[in-house]
Amino acid sequence: MANGQANGQWYPPEWPDRIRALAAGTLTPVTPKRAATVMLLRDTGATGSGPAVHMLRRRTSMAFAGGAYAYPGGGVDPRDDDRAIGWAGPTRAWWADRLGVDEAGAQAIVCAAVRETYEEAGVLLAGPTGDSVVGDTTGADWEADRAALVDRELSFAEFLDRRGLVLRSDLLGAWARWITPEFESRRYDTWFFVAALPEGQRTRNASTEADRTVWITPAEATAGYDRGELLMMPPTVATLRGLAACGTAAEALASAPGRDMTPVLARARLSGDEVVLSWPGHDEFTKHVPSTHTASAPTPSDPTGGASA
Repeated sequence: MANGQANGQWYPPEWPDRIRALAAGTLTPVTPKRAATVMLLRDTGATGSGPAVHMLRRRTSMAFAGGAYAYPGGGVDPRDDDRAIGWAGPTRAWWADRLGVDEAGAQAIVCAAVRETYEEAGVLLAGPTGDSVVGDTTGADWEADRAALVDRELSFAEFLDRRGLVLRSDLLGAWARWITPEFESRRYDTWFFVAALPEGQRTRNASTEADRTVWITPAEATAGYDRGELLMMPPTVATLRGLAACGTAAEALASAPGRDMTPVLARARLSGDEVVLSWPGHDEFTKHVPSTHTASAPTPSDPTGGASA
Protein backbone atom coordinates (compact mmCIF):
# COMPACT_ATOMS: atom_id res chain seq x y z
CA MET A 1 0.00 0.00 0.00
CA ALA A 2 1.16 3.55 -0.75
CA ASN A 3 -1.04 6.34 0.54
CA GLY A 4 -3.71 3.71 1.14
CA GLN A 5 -4.00 2.61 -2.49
CA ALA A 6 -2.89 -0.64 -4.05
CA ASN A 7 -0.40 -0.25 -6.89
CA GLY A 8 2.54 -2.03 -8.46
CA GLN A 9 5.27 -0.70 -6.17
CA TRP A 10 8.08 -3.19 -5.71
CA TYR A 11 8.39 -3.83 -1.99
CA PRO A 12 10.41 -6.82 -0.73
CA PRO A 13 9.01 -8.54 2.36
CA GLU A 14 12.37 -8.34 4.18
CA TRP A 15 12.51 -4.54 4.10
CA PRO A 16 10.75 -3.83 7.46
CA ASP A 17 13.13 -6.13 9.35
CA ARG A 18 16.15 -4.62 7.59
CA ILE A 19 14.93 -1.10 8.33
CA ARG A 20 14.55 -1.96 12.02
CA ALA A 21 18.03 -3.50 12.05
CA LEU A 22 19.48 -0.35 10.45
CA ALA A 23 17.74 1.81 13.06
CA ALA A 24 19.06 -0.43 15.83
CA GLY A 25 22.61 -0.19 14.53
CA THR A 26 22.90 -3.91 13.77
CA LEU A 27 22.91 -3.46 9.99
CA THR A 28 25.85 -1.83 8.22
CA PRO A 29 24.89 -0.17 4.93
CA VAL A 30 26.50 -1.56 1.79
CA THR A 31 28.43 0.97 -0.30
CA PRO A 32 26.40 1.63 -3.48
CA LYS A 33 27.93 0.79 -6.85
CA ARG A 34 27.73 3.31 -9.65
CA ALA A 35 25.32 2.44 -12.43
CA ALA A 36 23.58 3.99 -15.42
CA THR A 37 20.28 3.32 -17.16
CA VAL A 38 18.79 4.74 -20.36
CA MET A 39 15.20 5.56 -21.25
CA LEU A 40 15.16 4.97 -25.01
CA LEU A 41 12.39 6.96 -26.66
CA ARG A 42 10.67 6.90 -30.02
CA ASP A 43 7.76 8.99 -31.27
CA THR A 44 4.51 7.13 -31.84
CA GLY A 45 2.96 9.61 -34.24
CA ALA A 46 -0.30 9.49 -32.30
CA THR A 47 -1.65 12.91 -31.37
CA GLY A 48 -1.31 13.64 -27.67
CA SER A 49 0.25 10.28 -26.78
CA GLY A 50 3.83 11.47 -26.36
CA PRO A 51 6.86 9.27 -27.07
CA ALA A 52 7.01 5.58 -26.23
CA VAL A 53 9.76 4.30 -23.95
CA HIS A 54 11.56 0.97 -24.25
CA MET A 55 11.17 -1.14 -21.11
CA LEU A 56 12.18 -4.64 -20.14
CA ARG A 57 10.69 -6.95 -17.55
CA ARG A 58 13.22 -8.50 -15.22
CA ARG A 59 12.96 -12.26 -14.87
CA THR A 60 11.11 -13.32 -11.73
CA SER A 61 14.13 -15.45 -10.82
CA MET A 62 16.29 -12.32 -10.43
CA ALA A 63 17.34 -11.66 -6.83
CA PHE A 64 16.90 -7.90 -7.26
CA ALA A 65 13.51 -6.58 -8.44
CA GLY A 66 12.43 -9.81 -10.10
CA GLY A 67 9.32 -9.29 -12.24
CA ALA A 68 9.69 -5.50 -12.22
CA TYR A 69 9.68 -3.37 -15.35
CA ALA A 70 12.81 -1.25 -15.85
CA TYR A 71 15.06 0.28 -18.50
CA PRO A 72 18.26 -1.10 -20.06
CA GLY A 73 21.17 -0.42 -17.75
CA GLY A 74 23.71 -1.78 -15.35
CA GLY A 75 26.84 -1.18 -13.32
CA VAL A 76 29.92 0.76 -14.32
CA ASP A 77 32.77 -1.38 -15.66
CA PRO A 78 36.17 -0.39 -14.13
CA ARG A 79 37.40 0.05 -17.72
CA ASP A 80 34.65 2.53 -18.61
CA ASP A 81 36.94 5.43 -17.62
CA ASP A 82 39.56 4.45 -20.21
CA ARG A 83 40.86 7.79 -21.54
CA ALA A 84 41.51 6.24 -24.97
CA ILE A 85 37.81 6.07 -25.72
CA GLY A 86 36.54 7.84 -28.83
CA TRP A 87 34.34 10.72 -27.61
CA ALA A 88 31.99 13.24 -29.21
CA GLY A 89 29.58 15.79 -27.74
CA PRO A 90 29.89 17.75 -24.49
CA THR A 91 33.29 17.49 -22.85
CA ARG A 92 34.07 15.27 -19.90
CA ALA A 93 34.33 18.41 -17.79
CA TRP A 94 30.80 19.41 -18.81
CA TRP A 95 29.48 15.98 -17.93
CA ALA A 96 31.37 15.99 -14.61
CA ASP A 97 29.56 19.19 -13.64
CA ARG A 98 26.21 17.85 -14.80
CA LEU A 99 26.53 14.48 -13.04
CA GLY A 100 28.20 15.76 -9.88
CA VAL A 101 31.36 13.65 -10.16
CA ASP A 102 34.95 14.05 -11.37
CA GLU A 103 35.85 13.79 -15.06
CA ALA A 104 36.93 10.15 -14.92
CA GLY A 105 33.72 9.26 -13.12
CA ALA A 106 31.66 11.21 -15.64
CA GLN A 107 33.18 9.34 -18.56
CA ALA A 108 32.64 6.02 -16.81
CA ILE A 109 28.96 6.76 -16.14
CA VAL A 110 28.23 8.02 -19.67
CA CYS A 111 30.19 5.12 -21.14
CA ALA A 112 28.25 2.65 -18.97
CA ALA A 113 24.97 4.15 -20.18
CA VAL A 114 25.90 3.68 -23.84
CA ARG A 115 27.54 0.29 -23.33
CA GLU A 116 24.67 -1.19 -21.31
CA THR A 117 22.12 0.06 -23.84
CA TYR A 118 23.99 -1.81 -26.54
CA GLU A 119 24.47 -4.90 -24.40
CA GLU A 120 20.82 -5.17 -23.31
CA ALA A 121 18.87 -3.59 -26.17
CA GLY A 122 21.17 -3.86 -29.19
CA VAL A 123 21.07 -0.07 -29.67
CA LEU A 124 24.38 1.78 -30.08
CA LEU A 125 24.72 5.52 -29.49
CA ALA A 126 27.94 5.85 -31.46
CA GLY A 127 29.03 6.68 -34.97
CA PRO A 128 32.02 6.93 -37.34
CA THR A 129 32.13 10.70 -36.74
CA GLY A 130 30.88 13.16 -34.15
CA ASP A 131 27.82 13.98 -36.26
CA SER A 132 26.86 10.50 -37.47
CA VAL A 133 25.45 7.35 -35.88
CA VAL A 134 25.57 3.71 -36.95
CA GLY A 135 22.39 2.65 -38.73
CA ASP A 136 22.42 -1.11 -38.24
CA THR A 137 23.85 -3.22 -35.42
CA THR A 138 22.56 -6.61 -36.54
CA GLY A 139 24.61 -9.46 -37.92
CA ALA A 140 26.88 -12.19 -36.60
CA ASP A 141 29.94 -9.93 -36.28
CA TRP A 142 28.03 -7.35 -34.24
CA GLU A 143 26.56 -10.07 -32.04
CA ALA A 144 30.02 -11.54 -31.41
CA ASP A 145 31.27 -8.15 -30.22
CA ARG A 146 28.19 -7.59 -28.08
CA ALA A 147 28.65 -10.98 -26.41
CA ALA A 148 32.31 -10.19 -25.77
CA LEU A 149 31.29 -6.94 -24.09
CA VAL A 150 28.75 -8.75 -21.90
CA ASP A 151 31.36 -11.33 -20.89
CA ARG A 152 33.87 -8.51 -20.21
CA GLU A 153 36.28 -10.07 -22.70
CA LEU A 154 36.27 -6.76 -24.56
CA SER A 155 36.28 -3.25 -23.10
CA PHE A 156 33.98 -0.64 -24.59
CA ALA A 157 36.99 1.47 -25.60
CA GLU A 158 38.45 -1.52 -27.47
CA PHE A 159 35.09 -2.19 -29.12
CA LEU A 160 34.75 1.38 -30.38
CA ASP A 161 38.36 1.50 -31.56
CA ARG A 162 38.03 -1.81 -33.40
CA ARG A 163 35.05 -0.46 -35.34
CA GLY A 164 36.35 3.08 -35.80
CA LEU A 165 33.53 4.62 -33.79
CA VAL A 166 33.19 7.47 -31.32
CA LEU A 167 30.73 7.59 -28.42
CA ARG A 168 27.99 10.18 -29.06
CA SER A 169 27.54 11.68 -25.60
CA ASP A 170 25.41 14.43 -27.16
CA LEU A 171 22.69 11.88 -27.86
CA LEU A 172 22.16 11.48 -24.11
CA GLY A 173 20.35 13.73 -21.67
CA ALA A 174 20.87 13.33 -17.91
CA TRP A 175 17.43 13.00 -16.31
CA ALA A 176 17.68 11.91 -12.66
CA ARG A 177 19.82 10.24 -10.02
CA TRP A 178 18.55 7.76 -7.46
CA ILE A 179 20.46 5.85 -4.77
CA THR A 180 19.23 2.52 -3.45
CA PRO A 181 18.09 2.76 0.21
CA GLU A 182 20.71 2.11 2.88
CA PHE A 183 18.89 -0.95 4.18
CA GLU A 184 18.96 -2.80 0.82
CA SER A 185 21.49 -5.63 0.44
CA ARG A 186 22.20 -4.62 -3.18
CA ARG A 187 22.78 -0.91 -3.58
CA TYR A 188 23.30 1.25 -6.66
CA ASP A 189 23.99 4.93 -7.24
CA THR A 190 22.18 5.20 -10.57
CA TRP A 191 22.10 7.97 -13.14
CA PHE A 192 19.07 7.96 -15.45
CA PHE A 193 19.43 9.23 -19.02
CA VAL A 194 17.08 9.83 -21.96
CA ALA A 195 17.97 9.14 -25.59
CA ALA A 196 16.06 8.93 -28.86
CA LEU A 197 16.23 5.65 -30.77
CA PRO A 198 18.65 6.31 -33.65
CA GLU A 199 17.21 6.12 -37.15
CA GLY A 200 17.70 2.69 -38.69
CA GLN A 201 18.27 0.88 -35.40
CA ARG A 202 15.86 -1.48 -33.67
CA THR A 203 15.63 -2.59 -30.07
CA ARG A 204 15.62 -6.24 -29.14
CA ASN A 205 15.72 -8.24 -25.95
CA ALA A 206 19.41 -9.01 -25.76
CA SER A 207 19.48 -9.25 -21.97
CA THR A 208 19.67 -12.53 -20.11
CA GLU A 209 18.06 -10.73 -17.16
CA ALA A 210 14.78 -9.93 -18.96
CA ASP A 211 11.99 -12.20 -20.18
CA ARG A 212 10.30 -9.61 -22.42
CA THR A 213 10.49 -6.06 -23.69
CA VAL A 214 7.84 -3.50 -24.62
CA TRP A 215 7.47 -0.10 -26.19
CA ILE A 216 4.93 1.71 -24.06
CA THR A 217 4.00 5.34 -23.47
CA PRO A 218 4.76 6.70 -19.99
CA ALA A 219 1.04 7.37 -19.47
CA GLU A 220 0.17 3.75 -20.27
CA ALA A 221 2.96 2.43 -18.07
CA THR A 222 2.05 4.54 -15.05
CA ALA A 223 -1.64 3.71 -15.47
CA GLY A 224 -0.72 0.02 -15.37
CA TYR A 225 1.35 0.66 -12.26
CA ASP A 226 -1.47 2.59 -10.59
CA ARG A 227 -3.83 -0.35 -11.21
CA GLY A 228 -1.33 -2.77 -9.68
CA GLU A 229 -0.80 -4.52 -13.00
CA LEU A 230 2.79 -3.49 -13.73
CA LEU A 231 5.40 -3.97 -11.02
CA MET A 232 8.00 -1.17 -10.80
CA MET A 233 10.49 0.40 -8.45
CA PRO A 234 9.96 4.03 -7.32
CA PRO A 235 12.70 5.48 -9.58
CA THR A 236 11.08 3.90 -12.62
CA VAL A 237 7.65 5.30 -11.79
CA ALA A 238 9.03 8.74 -10.97
CA THR A 239 10.97 9.01 -14.23
CA LEU A 240 7.96 7.81 -16.22
CA ARG A 241 5.77 10.48 -14.63
CA GLY A 242 8.33 13.10 -15.65
CA LEU A 243 8.47 11.78 -19.21
CA ALA A 244 4.67 11.89 -19.49
CA ALA A 245 4.87 15.68 -19.69
CA CYS A 246 6.96 15.53 -22.88
CA GLY A 247 5.19 15.48 -26.23
CA THR A 248 8.09 14.08 -28.26
CA ALA A 249 11.47 12.44 -27.81
CA ALA A 250 13.13 15.67 -28.91
CA GLU A 251 11.19 17.58 -26.27
CA ALA A 252 12.38 15.17 -23.59
CA LEU A 253 16.01 15.62 -24.67
CA ALA A 254 15.61 19.39 -24.80
CA SER A 255 14.22 19.47 -21.26
CA ALA A 256 16.92 17.19 -19.78
CA PRO A 257 19.51 19.93 -19.05
CA GLY A 258 17.02 21.63 -16.73
CA ARG A 259 16.31 18.52 -14.71
CA ASP A 260 17.36 18.43 -11.04
CA MET A 261 20.14 15.88 -10.55
CA THR A 262 20.10 15.98 -6.74
CA PRO A 263 20.32 12.32 -5.61
CA VAL A 264 17.10 10.82 -4.27
CA LEU A 265 17.71 8.52 -1.30
CA ALA A 266 14.93 6.84 0.65
CA ARG A 267 14.55 7.64 4.34
CA ALA A 268 13.27 5.20 6.93
CA ARG A 269 12.23 5.94 10.47
CA LEU A 270 10.48 4.17 13.30
CA SER A 271 7.27 5.67 14.64
CA GLY A 272 6.37 3.45 17.57
CA ASP A 273 6.13 -0.05 16.15
CA GLU A 274 5.50 1.32 12.69
CA VAL A 275 8.11 1.70 9.97
CA VAL A 276 7.70 4.82 7.84
CA LEU A 277 9.52 4.69 4.51
CA SER A 278 9.69 7.75 2.27
CA TRP A 279 11.50 9.15 -0.75
CA PRO A 280 12.12 12.93 -0.43
CA GLY A 281 10.19 14.85 -3.05
CA HIS A 282 8.10 11.82 -3.99
CA ASP A 283 5.30 11.51 -1.46
CA GLU A 284 3.37 8.92 -3.49
CA PHE A 285 5.87 6.24 -2.51
CA THR A 286 5.59 6.75 1.27
CA LYS A 287 4.75 3.56 3.12
CA HIS A 288 3.55 3.04 6.69
CA VAL A 289 4.31 -0.54 7.70
CA PRO A 290 2.99 -1.85 11.04
CA SER A 291 5.10 -4.34 12.97
CA THR A 292 2.70 -7.16 12.06
CA HIS A 293 2.84 -6.35 8.34
CA THR A 294 3.93 -9.05 5.93
CA ALA A 295 4.71 -7.44 2.60
CA SER A 296 4.02 -9.21 -0.63
CA ALA A 297 4.76 -8.12 -4.14
CA PRO A 298 1.73 -7.64 -6.38
CA THR A 299 1.31 -10.10 -9.21
CA PRO A 300 1.84 -8.16 -12.43
CA SER A 301 -0.43 -8.87 -15.37
CA ASP A 302 0.21 -7.90 -18.97
CA PRO A 303 -2.06 -5.09 -20.17
CA THR A 304 0.32 -4.27 -23.04
CA GLY A 305 -1.02 -7.08 -25.21
CA GLY A 306 2.33 -8.84 -25.47
CA ALA A 307 3.86 -6.10 -27.61
CA SER A 308 7.61 -6.40 -27.91
CA ALA A 309 10.45 -4.66 -29.64
